[in-house]
Amino acid sequence: MGAPLLEVKTLQKRFAGIVATNDLSLDVKAGETHALIGPNGAGKTTLIAQLQGELTPDGGTILFNGRDITREPAHRRAHLGIARSFQITSVFPQFTVLANVALAVQAQQGHGFRFFRAACDDPSLTRPAREAIDQIGLSDRAHVYAEDLSHGERRQLELAMALAMKPALLLLDEPMAGMGRQDGQRMTRILEGLKKNYAILLVEHDMDAVFALADRLTVLVAGRAIATGLPDAIRSDPAVKAAYLGHGS
Repeated sequence: MGAPLLEVKTLQKRFAGIVATNDLSLDVKAGETHALIGPNGAGKTTLIAQLQGELTPDGGTILFNGRDITREPAHRRAHLGIARSFQITSVFPQFTVLANVALAVQAQQGHGFRFFRAACDDPSLTRPAREAIDQIGLSDRAHVYAEDLSHGERRQLELAMALAMKPALLLLDEPMAGMGRQDGQRMTRILEGLKKNYAILLVEHDMDAVFALADRLTVLVAGRAIATGLPDAIRSDPAVKAAYLGHGS
């Protein structure tokens, strides 16, 4: 897969004496889906927040495309090609699907938010917005208000908004959180379709989805990577089994 698109080197983050990220190193290559798994409280979301720019590390380095972005703000990282989806849906409920995604396109282009009706009338915004909506299978829901979508459809909309940012790297923080089996399977199929075009760092508790999607996995425990490898190697790793058994997972 070539040189890493994202490199994390000896990253450290503490909160009032609690070590959330403990000398952590990992990388994601272009075109790779790299899953980050571990027990609750392992520091997975804290790592994603540092990669996206929401949190500043206490130590270590984050490189993206060879560029040091450790201290870059979130909006600059977005323009460089890093997009994030959240554990909890983050959409505008009273806007349509198309308006939500058009506003994400507008943000990616570096403009301030205009009134959403103007955004929806601008072909330079709606054209790429519709492309993103098509990618995640919501074409027939483009004019439905977000508040009227099912939970699974809202997660799809959030993913479309991330895709509208034209990312090279998707940071997906539990994209299947709160989904039933059918919606989870649908999201897995959508992500399978995206794998060939995007590098993905995936945090997810659904192990069936993780092992269906991941090219490599890193196991995080107490902010520290205890194993990184191919799916079959991670399944059989004694340290991974012990960590999960020790945390009741």
